[in-house]
Parts: sequence; C-alpha cells; structure tokens
Amino acid sequence: MDQLSYKTIFTNKATAEKGWVLVDAKDQILGRLASQVAKVLRGKNKPTYTPNTDMGDHVIIINADKIKMTGKKWSNRKLFFYSGYPGGQKQLTPKQISEKNPARLIELSVRRMLPKNTMGRQLFRSLHVYAGTQHEHQAQQPKEIKF
Repeated sequence: MDQLSYKTIFTNKATAEKGWVLVDAKDQILGRLASQVAKVLRGKNKPTYTPNTDMGDHVIIINADKIKMTGKKWSNRKLFFYSGYPGGQKQLTPKQISEKNPARLIELSVRRMLPKNTMGRQLFRSLHVYAGTQHEHQAQQPKEIKF
C-alpha cells in the first residue's frame, strides 16, 4: 500500500486558484443570493476548501438595482448602524439604502454573512457590485453562474 496517497493536502495562499465569477442579480431574492455569494467568496463550493485560507473566487454582481425582497421587507425591515458615539445610532429601511446606492444593500447582506475577523475583511475585497449591467472586469473573463 502506498502511504503517500493518503496524505491530506491543505491549500495555502500560493496554491489557491482564484477565478472570476459573474452573477446576475436581476429578479433574485436578496438573502438567498447573498448566502450563495458568501459561499463562493469563502471557497466552500470547491473540493479543496480550507477554512483558514482565502481561496474563494472574485465575484462580480450586476443588476443590483433589480434585486427583490419578499413581503413588506422594503419598508418594514430596519437596518441598524452605530457610529460609536453617543446618539450615533441610525435606522434605515432597505428602500432608503437602495435609493441612495443600490449596490450597498447587497454589500451589506454579503458582508454580514462573512466571518467577523481579518479573514472576512480580506474576503470582502473580492466582491464587486454594480447597479447596472456594465462592469469594468471584462479583461478577467468571468464565468457566469446561476443560483
């Protein structure tokens, strides 16, 4: 029996193969899309997943302004932000955030599904969200995936 065939191979930063993925958010539910994108950013969709390594793909999300939410969440849900100062707490609805910057809503949803540590901040840099259909990553030749 060959003992070398049973060794577990751990992926590190040098051996991780990071690709580019394009996701169309048109008519997709926000939470379901965000959870799938978080898995791809983390690299959990790959068979060589290693928890302590940034091995996820770069994700480009287009049509962020055409995202959907079920029920009355556009007006009834409250998102809280706190500046750290006394009286610095803000409440905004998804509709208010979307009117100001449609991409921000998806960024918030995905960021809050990533780990709350240095690894999560590093993974979040691999997310690129655009309100329309145009994006500036044509040279990377992203593969389109559907959830």
